[in-house]
Amino acid sequence: MSASIRILGIDPGLRHTGWGIIEQAGARLIHVAHGVIQAETDLSMAERLGQIFEAVGELARHYEPGAAGVEETIVNANPRSALKLGQARGAAMAALAMAGVPVSEYAPRQIKLAVVGTGTADKEQVKFMVQRLLPRAGEMKLDAADALACAICTAHHLPAELRRKGAA
Repeated sequence: MSASIRILGIDPGLRHTGWGIIEQAGARLIHVAHGVIQAETDLSMAERLGQIFEAVGELARHYEPGAAGVEETIVNANPRSALKLGQARGAAMAALAMAGVPVSEYAPRQIKLAVVGTGTADKEQVKFMVQRLLPRAGEMKLDAADALACAICTAHHLPAELRRKGAA
């Protein structure tokens, strides 16, 4: 029987941070859980970041993933929004680091390519493919689908990363 690893995917956001847990056993990917962390919008930025940090830390403690993947922030037309999104991403990554979970980062295009086969897929296409790849997942919000897609992307890249670490 091949060894398995539990992988946590994170799609960071200040209002909605999607998360998804899969288990990789050889070539098989198995859905474990998914959801969305909803930070309270009437709180200060620091308090919202604290909520994200706490919730991601709790996910890491509860599910004990062996690896995590976090979607990178795209700097778009609004640099202020990108900066705020980067802060939410940083809170999630810090929580994972504090829990001792190795974190990989992936560009949205790389995640879409791993799941859909094209880096220009829209959110609905990503959700459709995640539901096909993880049929036990059932219905999910787009943020959770993106997080599961990030976990799938992490699973696809994990063996190469482990080989590089072993060679170092």
